[in-house]
Amino acid sequence: MALTGRSGPADAEAADRMAAHRHSLPAMPATARKPAAARIEREKTVDEIYERIYIAILEHRLQPGTKLGEERMADIFGVSRARIREVLARLAHEQIVELYAQRGAYVAKPTIEQARDVFEARRLIEPAVLRRLVDTLTPEKVNRLRQHQELESDARRRNDKRAVIRLSGEFHTLAAELAGNSALARTMRELCMLTCLTIFLYDAPTAQSCRHDEHELIIDAVAKRDRARAEKLMLDHLDHIEGSLKLDGGPNEADLEAIFRA
Repeated sequence: MALTGRSGPADAEAADRMAAHRHSLPAMPATARKPAAARIEREKTVDEIYERIYIAILEHRLQPGTKLGEERMADIFGVSRARIREVLARLAHEQIVELYAQRGAYVAKPTIEQARDVFEARRLIEPAVLRRLVDTLTPEKVNRLRQHQELESDARRRNDKRAVIRLSGEFHTLAAELAGNSALARTMRELCMLTCLTIFLYDAPTAQSCRHDEHELIIDAVAKRDRARAEKLMLDHLDHIEGSLKLDGGPNEADLEAIFRA
């Protein structure tokens, strides 16, 4: 039978029934979409608060031993206390914050023994980071390191002490990230933060704890694929930081509103 390309009444009725059926299907309720959107928004909020606290510690605006009261923090950030608890739990997992029953959360206050442990761990890990970085080196990675070093130099020229402190710590985490091992990168992030707290707690002047040319020398050795020199320079660098630590000083009361509402 030849096809004429024309539709008869029966075809039209069938099409009407199919259209009616499609319109009768229940649409996905808005409430079904809300949980996913709410979860994403919650995670975004937690990440943002986490980063602000992390940077405040890294820039020495939050001192070791500072109490992070849930109610005050919730008011400052305009979120629920439950959201603040999520952030504090994450920071505690990374040993950046210490949680005490019936007392609350405090910025970690490393002891002398803990500080020595941190530097011992860094001496074991950072040479391995540099070895892997050299083995996987690309021109792009060298450029990333040199760009970061330029940011450090610029911060020193402007005498921006907070930026110098933050960028000095981030150099080490950047090297670990560029090395391409996520576990090493996470570990270095935690160790660098604990080092930052230790430097603050024991009042090591930035100019002594992180000399302006040491990162540049390490980058030069990495760029030349000289693993032995890069490792030695890194170990010397860590020795200089640890050697600059003082065993006095301690936390004062921090103004949380001034830190986070500025």
